[in-house]
Amino acid sequence: MSHSSTAAPAPAADGDASSRPGEHRFSAVLHRIAEEMAARDDHGAPADYIPMLAGADPRRFGMAVAEPDGTVYGVGEWRQPFSAQSITKVFALALALSLDGERIWRGVGREPSGNPFNSLVQLEYENGIPRNPFINAGALVVTDRLQELTGDAAGQVRELLRRESGNPDIDFVPEVAASEAAHGDRNAALAHFMAAYGNVTHPVPDLLTAYFRQCSIEASCADLALSAGFLARHGVRADGSALLTRSQAKQVNAVMLTCGTYDAAGEFAYRVGLPGKSGVGGGIIAIVPGECTLCVWSPGLDRRGNSVAGVAALDRFTTLTGLSVF
Repeated sequence: MSHSSTAAPAPAADGDASSRPGEHRFSAVLHRIAEEMAARDDHGAPADYIPMLAGADPRRFGMAVAEPDGTVYGVGEWRQPFSAQSITKVFALALALSLDGERIWRGVGREPSGNPFNSLVQLEYENGIPRNPFINAGALVVTDRLQELTGDAAGQVRELLRRESGNPDIDFVPEVAASEAAHGDRNAALAHFMAAYGNVTHPVPDLLTAYFRQCSIEASCADLALSAGFLARHGVRADGSALLTRSQAKQVNAVMLTCGTYDAAGEFAYRVGLPGKSGVGGGIIAIVPGECTLCVWSPGLDRRGNSVAGVAALDRFTTLTGLSVF
């Protein structure tokens, strides 16, 4: 199924673009990609360390494209909500930058980690300063600062997603947050280690609660493609106001390109050529500045935590359209 909305950002009724060929500039490309992904033999496996995600069918697939004016359309299960997980880190970082400016970078770097997203290795010899805001340690620093600035970091991320997508039903899934908390010892270790260096200010249990709530947000490909539109519009929100300066939007996109897919960012840049951010729920958002935003979902992951079909689909999109930052 495909869909279009010309009134940004609220969605209109679903329609079948295959019966109206040429209605959208990417319709044929999206349908071709969906057919190719359905024919794949290798779909990876869902995240098994979060019990609420472990039972997902790795063959499920959805993909949406949102244009800067709020037009959005897609294929497959692009209206199916899924666990956004680490994709929410992009929105937390954008909010922290909008409220705190350059100060946020005092506690977190902007360099690729080269290690798994939940690694403790670098923190000790880098004095509790995480490499970037998209590994778990860095995201905890951003959440801590956003909590300090707003009093409700997770709630602010949810509100941003609701407003930019036009979907007031985007929400937390308490069962997913509880599942993560029950298996969150490594995240607790990261937070305690950084607390020992004075790089987080809130009590670790409170910080972890906020972080797990944020990661438990469910949204669809359509929701997330629309929500990330401010990064394609150089910092401008759907209502025309500025969330970020043009320079700050550039910064977020740059960190997504170099750090957004865990320790596979180089491979993602090589194959896809776009700023992107993945989550272990199987989603990936990607930005074509000035052109569109994309979100793809397929819950089967590779060993680095990125959606197998999702990366392949974005690779095909940039290959078939010629759209990339290179």
